Amino acid sequence: MNKWGKWIIALTVMLPTLIEIVDTSVVNVALDHIRGSLSAGIDESTWTITSYLVSNAIIIPITGWLSRLFGRKRYLIFSISLFTASSFLCGSAWNLQSLIVFRILQGIGGGALQPISQSILLESFPPRQHGMAMAVFGIGIMFGPIVGPLLGGWITDNWSWHWIFYINIPIGIISILMAMLFITDPPYMKRQVMKIDYWGLALLATGLGCLQIVLDKGQQDNWFSSPLIAWLSCISAVSLILFVVVELFAEHPVVDLRTFRNVSFSTGNVVMFFAFFNLFASIVLLPIYLQTLMGYTATLAGLVLGPGGIATLLAMPIAGRLVTKVNPKGLLAFGIIVCAYATHMMSRFDLSADFVTLLWPRIVLGVGMGFLFIPLTTLTLSTIKKEDMGNATAIYNLLRNLGGSFGVAFVTTVIARRSQFHQARLVEHLTPFDRAYQIATQQGAQMLRLRGFDSSSAHYGALGNIYRQLIRQASMLSFNDAFFIVSAIMICILPLLLIMRRGKGSAPAGMH
Repeated sequence: MNKWGKWIIALTVMLPTLIEIVDTSVVNVALDHIRGSLSAGIDESTWTITSYLVSNAIIIPITGWLSRLFGRKRYLIFSISLFTASSFLCGSAWNLQSLIVFRILQGIGGGALQPISQSILLESFPPRQHGMAMAVFGIGIMFGPIVGPLLGGWITDNWSWHWIFYINIPIGIISILMAMLFITDPPYMKRQVMKIDYWGLALLATGLGCLQIVLDKGQQDNWFSSPLIAWLSCISAVSLILFVVVELFAEHPVVDLRTFRNVSFSTGNVVMFFAFFNLFASIVLLPIYLQTLMGYTATLAGLVLGPGGIATLLAMPIAGRLVTKVNPKGLLAFGIIVCAYATHMMSRFDLSADFVTLLWPRIVLGVGMGFLFIPLTTLTLSTIKKEDMGNATAIYNLLRNLGGSFGVAFVTTVIARRSQFHQARLVEHLTPFDRAYQIATQQGAQMLRLRGFDSSSAHYGALGNIYRQLIRQASMLSFNDAFFIVSAIMICILPLLLIMRRGKGSAPAGMH
């Protein structure tokens, strides 16, 4: 393949992948507008997000199998076409039920794009350039969650929520044409006649579908105190256990779990799970902290998040070049430590932090993710045979997405629980015998009396102000706890690097 051919292929597969990743987060900021337009409740409207995530999670792991069943190029074009058509239908939805159905179709179409893009990139670039190929892929993966909320907010405010879906249509059409012209299937990815593993498909869809709903709705419904969450958790656990048993004995498994015999691949998936656990936990907590405790607008919160995405974009090409020149384990260890340090910096935030103090940890995290993603992907997939790459990238992308979902579910639960804990501890000091409490009450009441309140109203008003400050302090401490725990989890995965190995041909001699 000539020099420009591989870059044309990279552009071809990354265009639809980028809009698919953007669509995982673009709806979040438009949810209030969608709810109001379609006369839906808050709980009902969140199903427009959950339905997309569920169908996405089900399709990602079986992408390799579907590519072999239909032929990869044919399946890629079908996926882009379904994603584009369902984007039009989402924008044209006439009620919430129709929007949820169309979002399911959109998730089915979009789920395959990430693993297919990754496997095509790894095949199109020679082994020595896998780092640069993954830099291209990583830019899309990291850029999407940053640009999604900003783009969604701007389009919703200036046009309408319908256009967050309509904007996908021209990009989708261009992507279909480019895929038809520039993508070709290698012999091992041509359409194959296979016996369909119906049991595997049913168990996987049930297990992952229920798991994604549990992660998305668990905290909102107080986890296992909700009968629905408890039942879905049981169904998910049983289905996934049975799925593993069935797949190990299936002639043509929808997900070939034997790939996990490769120690570097298995270890890399664990590291990736916790890396995105850290990333998504951080980028979800940060805007909540900024908007609920610091009084930032959505735009200002975006300005804090945005530079971190730019830092990742700058770091990834550098990491892509370095990964073939130095030991990638060293780069990976550096990336993990930097990410852990950035999250630890966030655990030191307080209610008087200025803009620069809030900005730097996000930039540091962006640099860390750039230096983590490239060597990790190279180490994880460099030992996989080309004919097994579709299956391997599907599993890898599933673990990455699940890591993000688990991270968000974990930190939102920590925030809720630790906020209650700190509130109970801080209330212990609010007694008439505490000197600081007496002074604060007297000063607060005096200020309110100067504004014209009578003595009784001023007293109770002062107590109300003190309690509001207590709630803010308790919330701040819970955010500190969540960031600290995520940072500690990140450091704990460092020892796993010792058992990872490089594949042959992926680095110059002496670098293995």
